[in-house]
Parts: sequence; C-alpha cells; structure tokens
Amino acid sequence: MNLPNLLTLSRIVMIPVFVVVFYLPVEWRYIVSAIIFALAGVTDWLDGYLARKLDQTTPFGAFLDPVADKLMVAVALAVLIEEYALALLTIPATIIIGREIVISALREWMAEIGSRSSVAVSYIGKVKTTAQMAAIVGLLAFPAGNFWAWVAVALLYVAAGLTLWSMVLYLRAAWGDLFPERPQASE
Repeated sequence: MNLPNLLTLSRIVMIPVFVVVFYLPVEWRYIVSAIIFALAGVTDWLDGYLARKLDQTTPFGAFLDPVADKLMVAVALAVLIEEYALALLTIPATIIIGREIVISALREWMAEIGSRSSVAVSYIGKVKTTAQMAAIVGLLAFPAGNFWAWVAVALLYVAAGLTLWSMVLYLRAAWGDLFPERPQASE
C-alpha cells in the first residue's frame, strides 16, 4: 500500500460521508457536500500525479482509480437527480452515467483481448472530466433554482456533449476489434 493508493481509497471512503452530509437537514449541507466532492476530485488528480512522480504505479491502483472515480461521480449525480427532480438535469446525468458503464465495459473487454491501449484515456476525456467535476461541484454547492445552479446545469450539458464525443472516439478506436471483417468467400 502506498500514498497514491491510500488517496484512491480515501475517495471511496468519502462516498458514504458525502451522502450522509448531503442528506443532513441543515442549510450548510450543500456547500459541505460540494467541498467533499471537490476534495475527492483533487485526490483523483493528486493520486495519479504522485503515482507517476514517485514511480508508485501499481496494478491495484490502476484498477481502483477508475472505480473510485466512477462511483463518486455516479453517486453524486444520483443524489442530484433526486434533489433537483428535473428532466433537464436527469438527461445529461444519465448520459454521463451510461457512457461510463459502456466505456468501462469496453475497456475491460479490450483488455481481455489484449488491445487495452487502443482505448486509453484521451484529451477529450480529460476536458470532459474537468467540465463534469465543475458542474457537479456547482450543482452541489447551490440549491435548485439558484442562478449558479443553472450555470452548473449548462456546464453539465457541456460535459454530457463531451461525454458522447469521447465515447464515439473510444468506439471508433475499438471498432475493428468489435466488428472484425470476415473474409469474403471465394466464388
């Protein structure tokens, strides 16, 4: 166990803390849950940075890091869907969650056939993650109806658009493995 892996594990530990704080019957729950989510986002960046900088990458960390990220994002989006109860928010949130499931399955399958590197994280994926994290922090920090909450909803749509774009890029990269051409029968 090393520091990057401990930071990754801390994100998973933050999930129930985040949920409990979000549902507390107090006004400060919004800002504190936003801070917890933002802290999780910082640890996501920091664990990757430290793993590379300190040469402490491990198979456990490579497995757990994306799991922790997707769990935190999916839980945050789930509580936001319930809190806002608006199709306007539910649509981009379900696009994001659905894409994460599809791409996780694709990466797992590609790893099984030895082609994992063809579906590596892209630059668009990094931009999408930044927009998504900023949108979620904004949606958590400001209650429904607040001007900044609407700005965060708009940013979530940007993230959802980038999500679809990056999914298309991943699927295009894997297309030859997903649909190999069959040899033509000779006449």
